Amino acid sequence: MRNIAVKLSYDGAAYHGWQTQRGEVTVQQTLERAAERVLGHAVKITGCGRTDAGVHARTYCAGFETDGTIPAERIPFALNSYLPPDVSVSDAADAPPDFNAILSCEKKEYTYRVVISRVRDPFLSCRAHFVPRSPDAERIAAAAKAFAGTHDFAAVRSVGTETRTTVRTVYWCETETCGNELLFRVCADGFLYNMARAIVGTLLYVSEGKLEPEDVPAILASRDRRLAGPTAPPGGLYLTRLWYPGPVGAMFGGGKVSLNF
Repeated sequence: MRNIAVKLSYDGAAYHGWQTQRGEVTVQQTLERAAERVLGHAVKITGCGRTDAGVHARTYCAGFETDGTIPAERIPFALNSYLPPDVSVSDAADAPPDFNAILSCEKKEYTYRVVISRVRDPFLSCRAHFVPRSPDAERIAAAAKAFAGTHDFAAVRSVGTETRTTVRTVYWCETETCGNELLFRVCADGFLYNMARAIVGTLLYVSEGKLEPEDVPAILASRDRRLAGPTAPPGGLYLTRLWYPGPVGAMFGGGKVSLNF
């Protein structure tokens, strides 16, 4: 039995997230149906994490087992023949037997896209969050530093998926200005439900003066979700980078991922 890892990207606007859900159209369900047609047998695909409804992935990893003989380099083309235009597989590799798309992932980065404009661009309505005024970059940068490190992130977690612990390590939480856009990048060894979007919402609250940068450590220590900022809308969030060891990691090497369209 072969263990296959695939690299893909998708526009999440039309999907109810990654994970298969009864009565909903999801990316996992869509990919499994395409894989079944290519391989000739039912396929259970494991993704590198759950993205919520409306969230996008510029980079995503999924894995599955098969006894099929199709070479890995031909799998992307074969899958894309049966996938809709908003989901695309760009690479595939034979992975080690113990590879698991979620458990083998060492860290991942999400990028949140904010467009500064009083008028919404209809072509970006599901792909960015619009704010009417330029955020205060200095206040945001000061507050963002407090999220870096190993902390209990219960205060920026929405009720949903149960986990053994709410402690995570954030390797960086930073912002980048690109023209009239502000990009929030958060990299961690794992993310709680809505954690990335709640961090962005909290940082925007800091920018607006509704919270102070020095409030963030106390908010995290409180573990109280009510004290942090709101959860930012899903359309601005993208999974942008993944880190894996071995041959799968070679597919995901490289620097920052552009969100320009």
